[in-house]
Amino acid sequence: MAVYTEISDEALEGFLAAYDIGAVLALKGIAEGVENSNYFLLTDKGRFILTLYEKRVAEGDLPFFLGLLDHLAARGVTCPSPVHGRDGQIVRRLADRPAALQTFLDGVSPKRPNVNHCAEAGATSARLHEACRGFTLQRANALSLAGWRSLVASTSAGADGVQTGLRQAIADEIAFLEAHWPRDLPAGVIHADMFPDNTLFVGEKLTGVIDFYFACNDMLAYDVAVNLNCWCFESDGSFNITKGRAFLSRYQAVRPLSEPERAALPVLARGAALRFLLTRLHDWINHDPSALVRPKDPLQCLSWLRFHQQVVHAGDYGL
Repeated sequence: MAVYTEISDEALEGFLAAYDIGAVLALKGIAEGVENSNYFLLTDKGRFILTLYEKRVAEGDLPFFLGLLDHLAARGVTCPSPVHGRDGQIVRRLADRPAALQTFLDGVSPKRPNVNHCAEAGATSARLHEACRGFTLQRANALSLAGWRSLVASTSAGADGVQTGLRQAIADEIAFLEAHWPRDLPAGVIHADMFPDNTLFVGEKLTGVIDFYFACNDMLAYDVAVNLNCWCFESDGSFNITKGRAFLSRYQAVRPLSEPERAALPVLARGAALRFLLTRLHDWINHDPSALVRPKDPLQCLSWLRFHQQVVHAGDYGL
């Protein structure tokens, strides 16, 4: 989340006229994340998040993203619910951007997740995978194996300026993944970006999952691998097996992993680490200095990748 587009009072008034959400009491920009412009909106009828979709989110994908939220909310997954206008529409235009309102969720994103946070994330991830069954819209994962070559091409010139030898390390890794990427594992709709800052907690209870703008159809075990990277590494780059065990045990209590999924987990974890390394590297190299948000360090993901490259069995993750 971030603010890239400012909204005039007149434009906001015209936009909100289509909704029955009461009179505006406050509007405040949210300076977090990197994808869209987000505002906290307070009215005399409740609290909402107003999102303006910037260039990274294709307008054609919004029916998938927002329809998925409707689907999940109806099945008991705590996530933002899109607010429908009086005419039933979810997506409108504001400040020459596609825009939508969503309900506000209570909670705080954990800055330093502990073992109990990781356990909650594991259970929630599995429940999300199960709840996505029956969602009929499809969206391919543009940031999986087939999409990584273009990211490599867009970052190769600047990679060694971030760290000497990084360009070759990335080239070697993608060659390995193209040769060893698993096929035919159980698939469905995945979140694909469930970092701690895309979750909300009250104490150690997970109260919401947000930011579904990378959600897509892919292997469910790939999402598990994404989450091992998101939740189970310490700030020094070391993998915390206690956190890994907590995440995986609670995930499997809801949705047990098959033997092929277990066997594929180390390769999938390498792929997930490379995916975030590449997107962070792209943002780092192409950072807009006028943006309010500093891009995330890509070298953190390189340390994750180095760990996964030494793993030969899923037991090293606590499974």
